[in-house]
Amino acid sequence: MELTAGENDSGRRLDRILRKALPDHPLALIHRLLRRGQVLVNGKPAKAQDRIERGAVILIPVLKESKKSAVDFHGERKNSNTKVPRSPSRILPSAAAPIWQDAGLIAFNKPAGLAVHGRDSLDTIVRAFLSDKLPPSLSFTPGPLHRLDKPSSGIVVFSASLEGARLFTSLMKDHKIKKTYLAIAEGIVSKEDIWEDKLIRDREKKKTFTSCDPCAKTAITKISPLASNSGCSLIQAEIVTGRTHQIRAQAKAHGHPLLGDIKYSEQRVNSSERESKRNNYIAGFYLHAWKLEFSGYKIEAPPPEAFKKKVIEIFGDKHLPRISTD
Repeated sequence: MELTAGENDSGRRLDRILRKALPDHPLALIHRLLRRGQVLVNGKPAKAQDRIERGAVILIPVLKESKKSAVDFHGERKNSNTKVPRSPSRILPSAAAPIWQDAGLIAFNKPAGLAVHGRDSLDTIVRAFLSDKLPPSLSFTPGPLHRLDKPSSGIVVFSASLEGARLFTSLMKDHKIKKTYLAIAEGIVSKEDIWEDKLIRDREKKKTFTSCDPCAKTAITKISPLASNSGCSLIQAEIVTGRTHQIRAQAKAHGHPLLGDIKYSEQRVNSSERESKRNNYIAGFYLHAWKLEFSGYKIEAPPPEAFKKKVIEIFGDKHLPRISTD
């Protein structure tokens, strides 16, 4: 079996490339072949830790074909990681159009109600979109580089190259990515504030709580009010940390749960509103990943129509030019 390393395989360890290129073959088998010197790179026995360069030819002894193997009998990798959603253009056509692309990264404006991962998700839509646009690779698969709740809308950045993935991951680790959200919260937020809390995740309930537990992690969010009316506030929230459900849990803890967020509020949304679908928006809470800034780049995503409609309904239309970027 002969494999050729592509641009996005360059610099990666051989064992990691083989794990990705042969996903349905036991890892123990791959390492056994490597230990025995039976894997050749450019005609020479190679070790697991060897770094592979673009264009390198990897020769592997014929392996027993598994039922779900990603490698055909010619040794060419099938694009099995790209799963096209059922009728993606009919599900959410706007999700398939990128809003920004550069530096080996590509950003999409995720509609509310669309999961980032899983079946018929933004991930499958993006993979389908990129399937014929990226150079062949044995080990690289584009994927989302950060989280966004299914009911939330807004910016999600995907890797379009290994270099881009490494850049974004490094910036995330060093807290050099600025993320700004728009939200509609209950109550009147009258001044700028910094919410700093200790949060802990209950995995069984899939909910985040403030806690004094030693295992709780610090969460910091900078809050700026944009408008207030009818017992609600339109706020801008810049997250300094990135905890699961951070804004939702902190908003609840500070007496301003997000409008419609029944998981973190006692408020109930009537069934007709919950079941309604307008412009591919599933009624729920109002949280939108609005802006993302890093390394001199600034990405902005306009809120969905249902979000804008709610803003007009509560606060009037004078705030739309401020929050709409399209």
